[in-house]
Amino acid sequence: MNSKIVITSNLEKLREKLVNEIDSKLTKEFICDEFKIDDAKAVTAEAYIAEEGVKHIIVLANVYRVEAQNSLLKLLEEPPRNIVFILIGKSKNAFLPTIRSRMSIEIDDVVPLRVDLDIDLLKMQTDEMFSFIKRYKSAKKEELRAIVQELLKQSISSGSINFNESELDMFEKSLALVNLNTRSQTILANLLLLIYHARGRES
Repeated sequence: MNSKIVITSNLEKLREKLVNEIDSKLTKEFICDEFKIDDAKAVTAEAYIAEEGVKHIIVLANVYRVEAQNSLLKLLEEPPRNIVFILIGKSKNAFLPTIRSRMSIEIDDVVPLRVDLDIDLLKMQTDEMFSFIKRYKSAKKEELRAIVQELLKQSISSGSINFNESELDMFEKSLALVNLNTRSQTILANLLLLIYHARGRES
């Protein structure tokens, strides 16, 4: 397997897919919002730790700093024996032309996870809210992200729940908390209470 860049709109879903496909014992991940020079140094150090089998180094970031990419050029051009790099980003333009020239590029359009909430947001009572939170208390990051998005979508499409600007910001903040591995109970409780009160305001 050759080193490559993979472009996707769903970074976390693709990461999960790759980890499931690759021998996890010989996989090292570097996941960050912004890939900086210190991250590049850590990747380089890991690449020179010898393994008997093929070691995959997965790098995932929303933003790749120019200086960090430049520091990887020689490593990507002449990787150590048994090292395969997989760089994951949302756009080809996230990577320097010099990086792209050294690696193959794949496009992986992962279909977003869809969830059936199975709760009537216009009629839900507190006992139903607790049951909903309990049902999804062990939701993984991708599922939890889909639930947050679906809660917003169904609330707006109901035509009876109108959020103000600060309440809409709560959904954005909740998605950020998902990425920080905040407990699902905390995120869902806050959003369901928000919906509950917004609904009551409209009735």
